[in-house]
Amino acid sequence: MNDSERAIYVISVAAELAGVHPQTLRIYERKGLLRPQRTSGNTRRYSESDILILRRIQELTSEGLNLAGVVRVMALELEIEESRALLEDSAQELQALQDRLDVLTDERSALALVPLRDVRRVRRAMKSDALDAAARERFIQAPPAPS
Repeated sequence: MNDSERAIYVISVAAELAGVHPQTLRIYERKGLLRPQRTSGNTRRYSESDILILRRIQELTSEGLNLAGVVRVMALELEIEESRALLEDSAQELQALQDRLDVLTDERSALALVPLRDVRRVRRAMKSDALDAAARERFIQAPPAPS
């Protein structure tokens, strides 16, 4: 748990930091906008992250949104944040695949692969050359060796 998630503020301090009444924090909690941690005695404790959320709620309500609108906006903001993280992961994965494809392409080029049609053409030419050589040997007789 990092420092911003450590619940250290009691409700009165959190309300003062956010510029709202403590009862407002209870309402936000009932609406699902906030989930403060609880002590063993069931006392609410707020973290720095909670304070940031409270300030965001205050921004949105001061712009004229009701709490239902705030809930929707914050849900969409969370969805956007998750989508950005997924997009970043996908971009990294795509880059890794592109790098691998580049390596494989370089390896293929290094092997100097010949298209199949060229292999067939070369094979036919070699066969033709071999037949020509064999025919020449049969028709051209070497002079008899001197005795």
